[in-house]
Amino acid sequence: MVVPRAPELPQPDQDEEMLVPHQDVVEGPQPMEESASTVENQLMPDPSTSRFTWSIENFFKRNGRKHYSDDFVVGGYKWRVLVFPRGNNGDHLSMYLDVADSHLLPPGWSRYAQFSLAVVNQLDSKMSIRKEATHQFNARESDWGFTSFMPSMDLCDLSKGYVVNDKCIIEAEVAVRKIFDFWNYDSKKMTGYVGLKNQGATCYMNSLLQTLYHIPYFRKGTTVEGAIQKLFEGHHMNYIECINVDYKSTRKESFYDLALDVKGCSDVYASFDKYVAVERLEGDNKYQSEEHGLQDAKKGMLFIDFPPVLQLQLKRFEYDFVRDAMVKINDRYEFPLQLDLDKDDGKYLSPEADRSVRNLYTLHSVLVHSGGVNGGHYYAFIRPTLSDQWYKFDDERVTKEDMKRALEEQYGGEEELPHTNPGLNTTPLRFTKHSNAYMLVYIRESDKEKIICDLDEEDISEHLKVSLRKEQEEKEYKKKEKAEAHMFTALKVARDSDLKEQIGRHVYFDLVDFDKINSYCAPKDISVNDIKVELSKEFGIPVESQRFWVWAKRQNSTYRPSRPLNMQEENTAIGMLKVATTVSKLQNSEVRLFLEFHFRQENQPIVPPVKTEEDILLFFKLYDPEKEYLRYVGNFFVKASGKPSDIVERLNVIAGFPSDEDIELYEEVKFEPIVMCEPIESNASFHSSQIDDGDIICYQKRCLPDKMDQYRYPTVSSFFEYVRNKQVVRFRLLEKPKEDDFSLELSKCFTYDDVVEKVAHQLGLDEPSKIRLTQHNPFSHQPNTHHIKYRGVNYLSDMLQHHTQMCDILYYETLDIPLPELEGLKTLRVAFQNATNYEVSFHIMRSPKSNTLFYLIEELKSKVELSCNDAEFRLFEVYLHKIRKVHQPGDTIDSVSDQYGPLRIEEVPEEEKNAGPRDRLVHVYHFFKDNHLNQYFGEPFFFLIRDGEVLADIKVRIQKRLKIPDEQFLKWKFACVTYSRIEYLQDSDVVLSRFQKQKSVYGPWEHHLGLEHTATTQKRSFLASQNRHSFEKPVKIYN
Repeated sequence: MVVPRAPELPQPDQDEEMLVPHQDVVEGPQPMEESASTVENQLMPDPSTSRFTWSIENFFKRNGRKHYSDDFVVGGYKWRVLVFPRGNNGDHLSMYLDVADSHLLPPGWSRYAQFSLAVVNQLDSKMSIRKEATHQFNARESDWGFTSFMPSMDLCDLSKGYVVNDKCIIEAEVAVRKIFDFWNYDSKKMTGYVGLKNQGATCYMNSLLQTLYHIPYFRKGTTVEGAIQKLFEGHHMNYIECINVDYKSTRKESFYDLALDVKGCSDVYASFDKYVAVERLEGDNKYQSEEHGLQDAKKGMLFIDFPPVLQLQLKRFEYDFVRDAMVKINDRYEFPLQLDLDKDDGKYLSPEADRSVRNLYTLHSVLVHSGGVNGGHYYAFIRPTLSDQWYKFDDERVTKEDMKRALEEQYGGEEELPHTNPGLNTTPLRFTKHSNAYMLVYIRESDKEKIICDLDEEDISEHLKVSLRKEQEEKEYKKKEKAEAHMFTALKVARDSDLKEQIGRHVYFDLVDFDKINSYCAPKDISVNDIKVELSKEFGIPVESQRFWVWAKRQNSTYRPSRPLNMQEENTAIGMLKVATTVSKLQNSEVRLFLEFHFRQENQPIVPPVKTEEDILLFFKLYDPEKEYLRYVGNFFVKASGKPSDIVERLNVIAGFPSDEDIELYEEVKFEPIVMCEPIESNASFHSSQIDDGDIICYQKRCLPDKMDQYRYPTVSSFFEYVRNKQVVRFRLLEKPKEDDFSLELSKCFTYDDVVEKVAHQLGLDEPSKIRLTQHNPFSHQPNTHHIKYRGVNYLSDMLQHHTQMCDILYYETLDIPLPELEGLKTLRVAFQNATNYEVSFHIMRSPKSNTLFYLIEELKSKVELSCNDAEFRLFEVYLHKIRKVHQPGDTIDSVSDQYGPLRIEEVPEEEKNAGPRDRLVHVYHFFKDNHLNQYFGEPFFFLIRDGEVLADIKVRIQKRLKIPDEQFLKWKFACVTYSRIEYLQDSDVVLSRFQKQKSVYGPWEHHLGLEHTATTQKRSFLASQNRHSFEKPVKIYN
């Protein structure tokens, strides 16, 4: 089945992007996902919104780990921003929105807000970092935000502009939404429609299914073959037509939906205009015709026909090359209630289109995304019958909405806000709307009677009828069961046979798992003695041979039979007994009993012996260290004044041992939070050893010291430790993170060395230190970005723990050198450029972190071709197509980062060695203008400008260096760029006069020579011809 495609949202790495409540010790991550759907109340459409600006002076000089802003009021509530300049237990700036007076609010308070936090870039506002979230604030989570808002290294890098003159500017935009109580809301009663429950991150699917469901023709049983093609399939024609010769190439293609640009388009019609816009293929971009060679041509697309149901995907998400990240486009984008695609004499239609078909469409559905690029919520506005009444389908809730809510409020864009600090700034503020349409469904007017048709029972598939009948019957049964629930009590009776069945298979501690015990539905007014009669028929045990015990949960969290029912309780109605014997905190409370009964040797049941205060009922388990097997062997009474040595012979008989076998006994005390299985003193009385009713005695053959090494778990206590901590771990190759390679049964108490030794043994590797492990991220279902350092964690349990989540996956890789040695080295990607031919070679190099770059250069010399024997070298890093940092040979290798690309090492050109005292090196960057903003691309470089040299002479040298053809080079503009201000240069200008004096020989990046490319095609052709630092070359790896 073909369905509309989902918008291309990225999958965030939860290690890098995490929304959490602020805690001094973070207990666990709470990633933002479908935040709106988690609120138990409906958001109303009239939010109170505002923006707050906080200028933090002396940002790096401030003492203290965290700082609060002044309070500001939005929606009648006090808020403030909480910031951790050095991070909340991490290497990132941490920032949260906080309810300022939470400690003064009454119990049960709650408020819902959509907000964004930003660190303003004071050099280029477009580079400001802004993150959005939605959250329901309450007493338990009175603040919410981002523990990893931005890397500390970016904040501390003064050249990036986030902190200027030790001042950091933070903005908070907050929209407080009113909440309508939906606890008792009945969608079917209020609207006639029902919603779909969110099954966990299924709100996108829910909104899409609702849209498809409310196209009646689409869900007509099996009588409509090819419904998808008939409803959703359209066709367009791609063409290329030569201008100067008679040649035209066409290709017909089908589509089921159309992806329309939002950025740069004001409405749907503007997007269609852009969709069919003609592109000129000329100059360097001429069309290669098979018959006529290179030709100037026109390239475009026109529609042959549109489908009856037109699905329009709005491109709200796109990749930002400057930020190197996915972003959401929240720009205002209008869409009409009626869409006329025949407008302007059918300008969207191809010549062969059938003009008799009227392409006039009416809006049926608006699918909405609320939130940001890192998460959010989906819902749909639908008018099922194309009337004026709209409905909002938000998971299981359906509400009536007006047309303005469904259309205008989903255009996106901004809205004006009152300023929180009106005394400081009276200029109206604008708040970005983060809820906007991302998909539109239109139905053609001429087809709407057929598509929005009435359905009767004959139109429903037979298998659906059967399923619906079955569902209705189950619903009626549950309804009846619920109505009669007050008349019955759930009863579970555990017997010796249940203990034998479970212990040693899936139960090791305590005696029984009641989830696996049959439940009986007993009328509340029936007595326990009456139940005995019924159970005698069920179990074949005479009434007089049955004795019931109640269970109790002890303070150490164990669960044991505690005492037998007395005669009064046995005559009591089971409904009254329930109060005393139910397990607390169960959703459906139940009575739990243990049935004690005894047999003669000829297997005939007998009356249970009278129990006195001296009698203690004990339960026994037998452990075999050779088979590593534990089993239940029965129960019997002992005297409190008796000794364990008194029952040794009886235990041997039960186990099938010789009567004089030397055995050791252990009391199973508890297993949380640690295992306690203590040896019992054989000559001390049970009373003095604090042995009581319901206690469990485990025993085994005595294991002598010289035989301890023969068994993995020689004692029952060590076996319990193993059971409690055993963990099957799935190991995956790091380079194949989706495929399980092998599994190992390990102990959570295994040390780092134990784990890598087991992995190495599995792989047949002699050196476990060559194994490197990586943790699993259960939120992103990917390996963590950082490896586990050598002995960096103590135990396997630490390796499998990700915040509050436990997982059973580890990733491994086999190294060519031991991990401790590798961690002492730094692996760097290096791009080397020759000064004569400007050819670039790529290398991966390892060197000790403490070494200086001088040693790296010396090692590199042996691997590359130098232009001369006495070559000098320059080392620098590039970030976002600008030179980020210049290194000196004396810098340590550990100070270099290749996070954003390889370390550039280039020979210093000969002309620089002979530079005059007034000559200067400047940065040269490639850029183009996009909406009046400078967008940088390509590879930056240093260039020597001579004193008094005019631009015309500089152009000649730059063209020669870059090897750019005249036709292309003549289209470039040269400019002196200071921050983002452009000053264009003329050929006669003396260029150095435009640059300020500089302290560093390399100069600041804020002042650079800019090479402006005026068109996208020119930029592409330049990148295609540029050979500097091109990554389409083989990489040589040096160890």
